[in-house]
Amino acid sequence: MSEPEILFDVKDGLGLITLNRPKALNALTHGMILELEKVIPGWEKDPAIKAVVLRGAGDRAFCAGGDVTNLYRESRDNPSGTLRRDFFRDEYIVNRRIYRYAKPWISLIDGIDMGGGVGLSVHGSHSVASEKFLFAMPETTIGLFPDVGGGYFLTRLQGALGAFLALTSHRLKIADGVWAGIVDSHVPSARMDDLQAALGAADLSGVDANRKVDRVIADFAADPGLPTLPAMMPDIDRCFSAESVAEIVAKLKKQGGEWADRQLAALMKLSPLAMSITLEQLKRCANRSFEDSMTIEYRMSQAAMRPDHDFFEGVRALLIDKDQKPKWNPATVEGVTRAMVDAHFKPVSNDLFFE
Repeated sequence: MSEPEILFDVKDGLGLITLNRPKALNALTHGMILELEKVIPGWEKDPAIKAVVLRGAGDRAFCAGGDVTNLYRESRDNPSGTLRRDFFRDEYIVNRRIYRYAKPWISLIDGIDMGGGVGLSVHGSHSVASEKFLFAMPETTIGLFPDVGGGYFLTRLQGALGAFLALTSHRLKIADGVWAGIVDSHVPSARMDDLQAALGAADLSGVDANRKVDRVIADFAADPGLPTLPAMMPDIDRCFSAESVAEIVAKLKKQGGEWADRQLAALMKLSPLAMSITLEQLKRCANRSFEDSMTIEYRMSQAAMRPDHDFFEGVRALLIDKDQKPKWNPATVEGVTRAMVDAHFKPVSNDLFFE
């Protein structure tokens, strides 16, 4: 028998969750999402559980994102299937549960943390990452947008950093992850097990449980090194503070130089539609609640599930056929109309609302 895709255990008063698909970089399946929603509400109410600790199996990844290849296959093989509706809906419900969780939610990130994995880590009360940490929101590379609450947390980063990360899929290592506030602390990989044991041994009772977790983590925290982002921020703010993708492109062309040319090259590979809806997503979510942001993103996800959407072409080109030659429609930023963008934000028949 194959091992479960996700493991649950209780030890020393900790609810322990292990994403258990190491060969797939612990990519998140719908089944894993459903298991989370079965277990974590009960743990939240169980007085014997003082905190939740989430980890990824193997030595490469915490979670590399959602398993979108199944969405592609359903669209191709079973057009009337419900996975494309249910995957996003159930994932966003879990994201919101983590954001509002009444107990410490502690992600120990020992490797890649991207896309759907970020949705499990960034919204919790504590995220701790090792020297193997590698962050990105790479959705635009497959014609999608940074979902799982990306519209909420990216817009709360400083300056235009959120727009830069959302559009370019730029990768951050540990020093930049801590500097940006995407993770709270750096703990070396070799000390992660000891940190978990210390959390299990600690008194985390009372209304100040999160502060108690802070103190435990502080005993293991190490210097993550020098970040690279501070030197880039003037350029990021200058070029990525813009009303449209076309304006960003124009600013990068005007600036010139190695950095700007590199960003331009990255953008030119991406779906013009995905970039346009992503920028609109960030505008609409900037001053909204977490719940409102998730409602907006669910509407966007369902618009992106149309069989002719760039999402399916991106998954085909990058993950299925792997020819790395997506044929985006429209092919240029100039070809994206206001109506195309607005269509992603219209209410849907099964709108996702939270009480």
